[in-house]
Amino acid sequence: MSEVRRDIYWSPWQEPGAEHLRLTMDEDGAHADGVILRHKDGRDLRAHYRLELDAAWCVKRLHFALLGTEKGLHLESDGQGTWTVNREPAPVLTGCLDLDIEVTPFTNTLPLRRLGLEAEESAEIRVAYVPVPTLEVRPVEQRYTCLAPLGAGGGRYRYEGLFRDFTAELEVDSDGLVKDYPETFRRIWPR
Repeated sequence: MSEVRRDIYWSPWQEPGAEHLRLTMDEDGAHADGVILRHKDGRDLRAHYRLELDAAWCVKRLHFALLGTEKGLHLESDGQGTWTVNREPAPVLTGCLDLDIEVTPFTNTLPLRRLGLEAEESAEIRVAYVPVPTLEVRPVEQRYTCLAPLGAGGGRYRYEGLFRDFTAELEVDSDGLVKDYPETFRRIWPR
């Protein structure tokens, strides 16, 4: 597989804001570089993240920074469920294979690609959840169910945030990148 580069723009459904994701994929994995501008909970938020994934879409490392502050986060994973947070062992995250950053729909792509679910198949997973702006990483339970398998025309999945009793149907493109996440995010380019 030669290198593929995608540029995606999302916007929140309700608050002002936008995200630009530059995703580079090759046979060794994927590299995501995202910039988020958002008005959230009455405050303006500017953030940048760099996420490195292996060929199976497992997290290798994340650098997340709240721009204009000293606040940041550095996560590393061995892809088998062992993590460090800011270079310190994080046994509370043991068993988490995926990552969910609250303010981006991109991290929904990770389990969709890693799990490779077929029609009507579902999986409960434990993920390292990154709330923003606190950046206090914690494990949470989620479930993904395949409603229409990923193919050339995209796919559809049901996401359930079991830790907060939330459900949404996600429409994704052929790379598993969210096009529509009702009430949360919508893609603004490319459509």
